[in-house]
Amino acid sequence: MPVKVRPMEEQAREFPGSSTLLQDAATTRRTPSFVPKLGAGIISDIRARAPWYFSDWTDAWNYRVIPATALIFFANVLPGIAFSLDLIETTQQYTVTEVLISSFMAAFVFSVFGAQPLTIAGVTGPITVFNRTIYDIICKQPNAPNYLQFVGWVYLWAAIIHWVTAVLNWCNFVRYVTLFSCDTFGFYISWVYLQYGAQVITRQFSGDFEGALVGITLALLMLVTSFLFQCLSETTLFHRHIRRFFSDYGMPISLIAASSMAYWGRFNASNPSTLPVGGAFQAANGRAWLVKFWELDGKWVGIALPFGIILWILFFFDHNVSSLIAQGSQFPLRKPPGFHYDFFLLGITTFIAGLIGVPAPNGLIPQAPIHTTSLLVMGKPSKKDVDEEEQITKPSSQSGYDSNGAIIKMEKSFDYSVGQREAPIAVVEQRVSNLAQGSLCLVLLTGPFLHILGLVPRGVLAGLFWFMGADALKGNGITIKLLYLMRDKTLTSPDDPLRKVRKSRLLMFVTIQLVAFGATFVLTQSIAALGFPVIILLLVPLRAYVIPRLPFTQEELSILDGPTASPFTMESVGGSLHTA
Repeated sequence: MPVKVRPMEEQAREFPGSSTLLQDAATTRRTPSFVPKLGAGIISDIRARAPWYFSDWTDAWNYRVIPATALIFFANVLPGIAFSLDLIETTQQYTVTEVLISSFMAAFVFSVFGAQPLTIAGVTGPITVFNRTIYDIICKQPNAPNYLQFVGWVYLWAAIIHWVTAVLNWCNFVRYVTLFSCDTFGFYISWVYLQYGAQVITRQFSGDFEGALVGITLALLMLVTSFLFQCLSETTLFHRHIRRFFSDYGMPISLIAASSMAYWGRFNASNPSTLPVGGAFQAANGRAWLVKFWELDGKWVGIALPFGIILWILFFFDHNVSSLIAQGSQFPLRKPPGFHYDFFLLGITTFIAGLIGVPAPNGLIPQAPIHTTSLLVMGKPSKKDVDEEEQITKPSSQSGYDSNGAIIKMEKSFDYSVGQREAPIAVVEQRVSNLAQGSLCLVLLTGPFLHILGLVPRGVLAGLFWFMGADALKGNGITIKLLYLMRDKTLTSPDDPLRKVRKSRLLMFVTIQLVAFGATFVLTQSIAALGFPVIILLLVPLRAYVIPRLPFTQEELSILDGPTASPFTMESVGGSLHTA
């Protein structure tokens, strides 16, 4: 099976004005960690990242950290709470407090101790489905065990496997993850966001009908205003600083404005449904924060093991893919990653989550790449870099295939007689924005701010779900291919690399992705929802061993698929592999 390794010179040329990336990468290049020595990957990650630790804090003295913190705080906390509403109402074992504590714990651990502080971790939709399914299963059993004690053992088994995975360097498996898997998983996550937005609305119809209609109005208001700010930021209207302001603060402003509308005039009279909140720093049902999982009956300890394996599969793919996309090759990064070490830390946070009875956090899509995008420093490339860029005929599918909400439009041509368009020249790589947004979760747990949180209408959360889901779909690789198939060929650029792919092969490739997406989505809606992480993980061997045996040429596969992150980022897992 032929293997293509993208040279680092290509990455340096992908970003006009970032020629120093190659030199920085060379200084941190290390021997691939794909070796049998125990803990080699963790040690390599620590050695590579440790010299940058002090600068991770000093580099935060940059204005980009402020809008990044504000954006990711709203994009992380509110969807996490909304995802957990079903879990909260079904199990009666969690409240908003548990969700906020989990988000803070993840932010603190990965921002202070992690090797990849740009990766945002928190409570995701899949983990809420996982926990709810466990509740549905064990509660039907005779002499059902204590739910939180059982989940504590599930998390402990998963944590142990996380630690074994990191020590045995199994994160090197990530080198086989390409855009095929990331686009399919990102497509699934996008539709999960859209589905949850619809669920938030439909559940309001079980109560007051007028309040539900107001919820729909607020959701549409949130959706439309968020996209309006985004569209204005991409036009030539206004000064560039104003456009960047729209990009940075458009979503938070839309959320605050839509929430305020719920308390204006007749909207307020309809009494729209809002978020349920409990007491400050109080666990559900007044329980103690320490879950004594060691008191669980022995037979249930063994039964928890298969659940722990499934959770490990979910986190192995979800968290590592989140880290990959947050450090995608469209971002001009210069600090090394650390997949093995961070996965070991994920085992620690999973264990702590079971110990204190909160949903286990892991890497977030699309929040992780959105975080990196918000930290981009834009600038005008030099004439030399533009000339070098114009000499390269490499297809520009990488930026187009960047899925899950972090879309960076790289301009390939510049008119110096008129002016230059800005391009990403750097990323503010630091730890403060992640730590700050997590710390704000603790602030929300205080009495006054918890009261404010309780004023947020559920309809606004539905609109936030729709915006994030639609925005992620807009730049997903599957969506781009589908739009290409529907587009008038006379209006398609002659330089579009998809023109070199036979239409039948393009249809075949997209069909495979859609079938995989459909199987995952349908499974999560069934009683067998616990098995969906297995399908997600099988995307990798499907791409590596099955698709190359289908009637694709190597050139077609190189256009339809590609590596998610740059070779520089993939150093942590032994190098970048693009299986064609």
